[in-house]
Amino acid sequence: MDSLIAASARALAAGDALGALKRVALRDDPPALALRGIAMAQLGEHPRARELLRRAARGFGAHEELSRARCIVAEAEVALAMRDLGGSTRSLAHAATALESHEDHANAVQARLIAARRLLLLGRLEDAEAALAHLNTRGLPPSLTAVAELAAAELSLRSLRIAAAQASLARAREAAVRARVPALLAEVAEAQAAFERPAARRGGSGGEQPLRLGEVAALLASDTLVVDACRRGLGAGDAWRPLARRPVLFSLARSLAEAWPGDVDREALIESAFRTRHPDETHRARLRVEIGRLRALIQAMASIEATPRGFVLRPHGERGVAVLAPPIDGEQASLAALLSDGAAWSTSALALALGASQRTVQRALVELEAQGRVRSIGKARSQKWLAPPLAGFTTILLLPAALPIE
Repeated sequence: MDSLIAASARALAAGDALGALKRVALRDDPPALALRGIAMAQLGEHPRARELLRRAARGFGAHEELSRARCIVAEAEVALAMRDLGGSTRSLAHAATALESHEDHANAVQARLIAARRLLLLGRLEDAEAALAHLNTRGLPPSLTAVAELAAAELSLRSLRIAAAQASLARAREAAVRARVPALLAEVAEAQAAFERPAARRGGSGGEQPLRLGEVAALLASDTLVVDACRRGLGAGDAWRPLARRPVLFSLARSLAEAWPGDVDREALIESAFRTRHPDETHRARLRVEIGRLRALIQAMASIEATPRGFVLRPHGERGVAVLAPPIDGEQASLAALLSDGAAWSTSALALALGASQRTVQRALVELEAQGRVRSIGKARSQKWLAPPLAGFTTILLLPAALPIE
């Protein structure tokens, strides 16, 4: 390693991206390209950084497997920052294996941590948990330890394991203090603030009240019959019935829960479930069928009885009933929550995270743009979407694929 490369690497380690660039800006050898790419990434120039890192990886020969693997990991981190979530992760897995074989433990962990963070963004929480469980953070630099603990905290928050999330954040803060990286400290502080912000609204016949994450977890762990409009399901204690793929049943369950202990008129149920204000006999027949399906689905937790004017929900035993609503209303709540992380998302990445078609996401983005809630940058294939942070509440329960409490 020559003196300029060594000096540039030291500058990058100290966070001086401009100083690093000054030393290698005119060089095109693979080590210089790699350092230039990392410096551009630190400056937020992600497309240029990605190009430089790819050139560096191609420039390293077959006998330079370690250097090439490091470039692949750095490029994967840039792709994550760009919210480029498509494509195969096979090259990243191969790079992690190569780094382990060369005893570069820190960069191998970094590669696996990038893969786990990608899974978190996609809402694949079980896969992310498995990936994080295999990370060995012993002896890592404090900055990398902080990132690993932040990922573990996010997983726990998304799964509503509050005590585990608080413990991970405490470890993340300790590591960030040792690393002396202001951005990490700010990220930890932001995650800790989520505990104090409203995360959902508890609704019912008595009105609404905001709930923080700890209160949401306590409600879902209780014996109360909860119709969860955040994760589209119905539960009581350990029992959970997902209804995300059965919107008619969910709409009926929510209407019945909001009116509890009273009943709901048949015409009101038809309007909320079938989106029509002019019901006929076919709608009434379909209502009876759907009520029968909902009754069979929740029979272990509650019954649904017919009344002269409609139907009423009767929870078993002394259970109460509550509706857990998102902190903001609207069909695009999860989309707005994803965009509020401050990163620029492509339509394809949003569709991948939400499990929806690109056309559906595009229509929703156009609606949000018309309302002034999002804005686009770039054109055609380079178009990406941004939104201001959703201040005043946490978006944890709005993110896709949240798990029911264990």
